[in-house]
Amino acid sequence: MPERLLSVQFKARFQSGVDEIRISMMSCLFCSFADGSIPVERVGENENAFAIRDINPVAPTHILIIPKDHFENAAEVVRVDSAVMASIFALADEIARAQSLDGYRTVFNTGASVGQSVFHAHLHLLAGRTFGWPPG
Repeated sequence: MPERLLSVQFKARFQSGVDEIRISMMSCLFCSFADGSIPVERVGENENAFAIRDINPVAPTHILIIPKDHFENAAEVVRVDSAVMASIFALADEIARAQSLDGYRTVFNTGASVGQSVFHAHLHLLAGRTFGWPPG
């Protein structure tokens, strides 16, 4: 269930915006990674985003770059704070350079119908094998 739906269900019980945000963050795995309540090994980080290895990699290099603030998907990141999107791609480039990748693919899934399973925006950085075109 997407985090936004959980926060809406609790909205009637809590009058304070702080309580509503806390409920939404508690329901989001990536928010728990971001705030440190669930420890995770970070392979990169900047002011607005952090990176972790995907637990179900589809390529030899499969890293998730996750904004520290909660956004449901990539479209929301751009609508709310385009500087965060720039930080996400800057971190992808930094990681690619640090790992001496000769090329890489970046993918955002936006919506369940195309494979988004965690409804906190995240960029997949994929490398280390040949990729076909078109994807999918």
